[in-house]
Amino acid sequence: MVRAETADGIARIALDRPEKKNAFTAEMYRQLGDALAAAGAAADVRAVLLHGTRECFSAGNDLVDFLKPRAPGEEPAATRLFRTLPSLAKPIVAAVAGPAVGIGCTLLLHCDLVYAAPNARFQLPFVPLGIVPEFGSTLLLPLLAGYQRAAELLLLGEPFTAEQAREAGIVNAVVPAAEVLELAERKAHALAALPPESIRLTKALLKATQRGALEARIAEESRIFAERLASPEAKAAMSAFLDKRKG
Repeated sequence: MVRAETADGIARIALDRPEKKNAFTAEMYRQLGDALAAAGAAADVRAVLLHGTRECFSAGNDLVDFLKPRAPGEEPAATRLFRTLPSLAKPIVAAVAGPAVGIGCTLLLHCDLVYAAPNARFQLPFVPLGIVPEFGSTLLLPLLAGYQRAAELLLLGEPFTAEQAREAGIVNAVVPAAEVLELAERKAHALAALPPESIRLTKALLKATQRGALEARIAEESRIFAERLASPEAKAAMSAFLDKRKG
């Protein structure tokens, strides 16, 4: 479900579950976390390129898989990704086409450069599902977009376009669909060609003011998220969503 390969200093990581629009299962979370950790540890990797298909980045969580009960004491599948992506010292470039929903949108907030095709459609549908936003999005999105715009995107949970994502600071640029992956790859190569220690230190300085606060916010969001999953409100909202999708 996640393909990873390294060439010319670039770790290319592709979400590859097209039959389910790259919806995240527990195993997919683990595979992406492992691929990012491996890229971070590899001496021959200088930049990471993250993408889906030309039709879809990720439709979010696979709710059927996501709602399966965990064994007592079992660590949430997303934990490794939540630890690894924000702390990755190497630059991360993402190319987005089609849906980027839920986790498919919030993980972009941790990337350094994001390029989107005009067909990209973003959504943060946590509140409509009776839960709360995750992966530090309640901290990072207001920093990028300002409070009012972040509140509109997170509280209403409505879909928004690639251009609106650019205006909110989630996306660097919107480019033709045929060019988005090529542009992201060029930017990854440009980063890989720069002095690696200078890149590492500059990224660390850019993120220094948010590091401790981000870890605390991810932990707090995750705690409330887990509580909300067990609430009657969330169960009713998710059941209604699943029934609507079946219909």
